[in-house]
Amino acid sequence: MEKQRQVTKQVRIRILLLMALLGFVVGAAALGVAHFTDWPLYVTGLVVAFLVTQLAALFAFQAARYAMGPFNAVQQAIAHISPSEHGQPAPDLTKLQLGHELVAELINQVHQFASNQDGPELAAHRQTMIQATNIVSHLPLPLFVFNKSQVVVSASDAALIYCQLESSKLFGKPLYESLSMEFSSEGTLENWVKSCATDKVTDTAYWQRVRVRLPDGTMHQCDMAAYYNKDNPSGTEFIVTLFDRTEQYNNEDQDLSFASLAVHELRTPLTMLRGYIEVFEDELGPVLNPEMTDFLNKMNVSANQLATFFNNILNVARVEQDQLALHLIEGDWTKILTDAINELNLKAQVHGRKLHLQIAPGIPTVGVDKISIIEVINNLVDNAIKYSKEQDTIEIAVKPGENGLVETSVTDHGQGIPVNVMQHLFEKFYRNHRTASKVGGTGLGLYLSRAIIKAHGGEIWVNSKEGQGATVGFSIVPYSQLAATQKTGNNTDIVREAHGWIKNHSMYRR
Repeated sequence: MEKQRQVTKQVRIRILLLMALLGFVVGAAALGVAHFTDWPLYVTGLVVAFLVTQLAALFAFQAARYAMGPFNAVQQAIAHISPSEHGQPAPDLTKLQLGHELVAELINQVHQFASNQDGPELAAHRQTMIQATNIVSHLPLPLFVFNKSQVVVSASDAALIYCQLESSKLFGKPLYESLSMEFSSEGTLENWVKSCATDKVTDTAYWQRVRVRLPDGTMHQCDMAAYYNKDNPSGTEFIVTLFDRTEQYNNEDQDLSFASLAVHELRTPLTMLRGYIEVFEDELGPVLNPEMTDFLNKMNVSANQLATFFNNILNVARVEQDQLALHLIEGDWTKILTDAINELNLKAQVHGRKLHLQIAPGIPTVGVDKISIIEVINNLVDNAIKYSKEQDTIEIAVKPGENGLVETSVTDHGQGIPVNVMQHLFEKFYRNHRTASKVGGTGLGLYLSRAIIKAHGGEIWVNSKEGQGATVGFSIVPYSQLAATQKTGNNTDIVREAHGWIKNHSMYRR
């Protein structure tokens, strides 16, 4: 208390001196104006009033600065030891003009309070948090830390540089609101974070080919890993790390673009080849012996298989470039599917398989892009032929599904799918290493089928047990259920886009 009285006394003395100095200066100025000028009295009064105002403002500023010095020093000391104000320097008491001893004592008490509040455990926790923040900021990988409210509380310097973000625009908000990220499915970071907060205690997640669009218009491609720990004592429940794959994925995209260009050039000779095969079937079919007929059938199947491969490559390139537009029209699903299976019967026979189509009665008309939906059927049946055994029957079934949707499934009784493979089935270029050397393919069929079915407003799924075959099914929307706002003109055409990249800032945040 004695030091406080001394500071109060010093402030009073300083203010009295300033007031006395102000009075002396004003009096001297008034006498000088009266003695050396012959101005009227009112002019002299205005000049003196102006001088009083200016000097009073100057003296008030100096008095406030002098009196607030100790308070500012204490405030700076508190900010210096606060974890939330990391980087704030300690106050320089040598520059303090008033209350040096009092401020030093108060600062010392603040340090002791911060170190001993609630015992040494809190002090140790605070020190651990400061150290953790320093470690995170210096990590060489882009890393973000969220708290229980799902907002960013810490990030590495590498993350700020990689994503071209400023900490002031990042901290205190969810990452998906500050950073434009695009995912290849509905399993976005935002959806995962919300699901964790709802019904999980701990969880991990991993995404491939995440596109990060930067403020300058450029784009990174990366893989993303995330970890969740509910009610973590440190308060940091989510940790998200980015692994840059820009060069690798850009090279793959360029390879795909080159492949699509090559395939486009090959379509013309393939079309001519298929035309000649059809002429041979019409003109020579009746006179060919069984062996030659078998050769001709195999040529036809191979040409059609090559055409399917070409279409898949071109359509995948369109999906990747957001250029695959589907025109949905009202169609008789029973007739569309029956015609498609009839076309595939020859391929099944050549490979020693049988196709069995079963359609439940009362199936409504559906809204489909006929060319694209037939590609889906071709891909699913082709997979069933590849992975089933000779003389097996492949079952194609259509029935009403949930919410009035139409469900179609393709079932084989082959080798089935291992559990560890199931989660990767719809990834681009993915092949099961156990069967890749035995069964041909590109790993694009299911990837493209999912994109097409999604654009139709449906879902696609796989059920399988290893050694017991597999069922791949999908749903499509009856034409009567399609929203009127999605129909154009006379309600006969609906345009949809099969985007390979789905932005969680738009489609999935509504």
